[in-house]
Amino acid sequence: MSAFTHLSINQLIQMHESQPELQIVDIRDPASFEAGHIQGATHLNNENLAHFIADADMDKPLVVVCYHGMSSQNAAQYLHEQGFDQVYSLDGGYSAWHEAHA
Repeated sequence: MSAFTHLSINQLIQMHESQPELQIVDIRDPASFEAGHIQGATHLNNENLAHFIADADMDKPLVVVCYHGMSSQNAAQYLHEQGFDQVYSLDGGYSAWHEAHA
């Protein structure tokens, strides 16, 4: 059983609007992140991972975003194991988010 929850684009849109404390991390490569990302997202990579975990509020919901919703599942599982209580993996990833906002 996974320790994270799958999140649809519609669920994320609702959470993004109703929960200002929502944390979003984007694990795509730097160029993709710079080209476009969900408002308020933090770019998370191997270089800043330990710093992010040390500074983040583990009691606030955390959404992990990748390209298509596959890599984010492993990252969400890892972040849950590091102590985050509410971890979500965005189904469809940034490409689905972008498509919904095009």
